[in-house]
Amino acid sequence: MTTHKDTEPKLVFTGQAWEAEMLKNILEQEGISAYINNEATGNMFPFLTTPGMGAVKLVVAKEDFEKAKALVSEFEKGRFD
Repeated sequence: MTTHKDTEPKLVFTGQAWEAEMLKNILEQEGISAYINNEATGNMFPFLTTPGMGAVKLVVAKEDFEKAKALVSEFEKGRFD
């Protein structure tokens, strides 16, 4: 039986809106559903991002967290240029 804890969203990235959008596309190409939180704040007040209170957050399902975190790490190392 699936419980609420099994589907709890997990934070995989915090940063600027354009980075979160790129990562969301990469994750979705790998079959991982991803959702962006605080996108409006990040776009209206970009000076508050990274790692400020207006940072955009990218979340995935708990079951996809490990694969997503590995892809985010590759992105941050510049492997998706």
